[in-house]
Amino acid sequence: MTTSTVLVLVEHAAGRLAKVTGELLTAARALGEPVAVLFGAPEVDDPLVAELGTLGVGSVLRVRDARGTTYLATPAAEALAQLVAQRQPSAVLLAATADGKEIAGRLAVLTESGLLTDITELHSDGTAVQEIFAGSTIVSSHVTVGTPIYAIKPGAIAPQPTQPTTPAVEELDVEFSVEGAQIVEEVTEPKGSRPELTDADVVVAGGRGVGDAEGFTLIEQLADALGGAVGASRAATDGGLYPHQFQVGQTGKTVSPRLYIACGISGAIQHRAGMRTAQTIVVINADASSPIFEIADFGIVGDLHTVIPQALAALAVRAG
Repeated sequence: MTTSTVLVLVEHAAGRLAKVTGELLTAARALGEPVAVLFGAPEVDDPLVAELGTLGVGSVLRVRDARGTTYLATPAAEALAQLVAQRQPSAVLLAATADGKEIAGRLAVLTESGLLTDITELHSDGTAVQEIFAGSTIVSSHVTVGTPIYAIKPGAIAPQPTQPTTPAVEELDVEFSVEGAQIVEEVTEPKGSRPELTDADVVVAGGRGVGDAEGFTLIEQLADALGGAVGASRAATDGGLYPHQFQVGQTGKTVSPRLYIACGISGAIQHRAGMRTAQTIVVINADASSPIFEIADFGIVGDLHTVIPQALAALAVRAG
């Protein structure tokens, strides 16, 4: 019996694979044998191939044309469309990021195929599970036209380890008919010592209950003590308590850490949509009736300004 192949568009930045790539590969294995499609530059993509091998990828299709990394969306969509025509895969998987969704939409048009986005589960029969209306409703969907294209929501699927491999690499020559918008400059923001929010194993998030911008110092201290990242609710970011790039929720970032500590967050459905897949959820809130307690594994009813200093003191004693 021949195993069907599934094309997976690799997400990477600064010479490292994005966490979502492991999630895509895990999801792809439900449908067949993942084949990684890599847009890279000669000076950085060999380490990426090796890293894909640690994730169990057996085959890598590499596009080294510079336009694949210097132009937005169009080259990737055209390359994938040509691969769909040549390889006849059972599906194509991409990350449901801003770029991934644009590529997926263009690919769906080029291949006359059905597209499902913001997927949180993918089953072997091709059925995709999606959370809609800010996570209040769960639907199951199936593509009935063309080659199914799935955009997986980052942080929704836990990467599963598999046997490391030495990938076979095939160089691709792709014809780009339209180049589209070009990247003319990249500016990298200075990175602190904390892990990236979407990649962190521990996230400590603050909401309106933190009180003011200075109150987020406590959130940062607890995050640093646990080696985690700092997040915030939309109410906190809209209120100027913390920068918008740290917002967790439907209109912010989706996180799926091992531990999520929500401090002073009421638990609006839009926020829960961005963190409900965390393995363990701890809530610190003075209001026992807050909706966030409904999804908490552990809850502390109390003033975070009292609870967090106590937690920090206990952690300091333990660190000893």
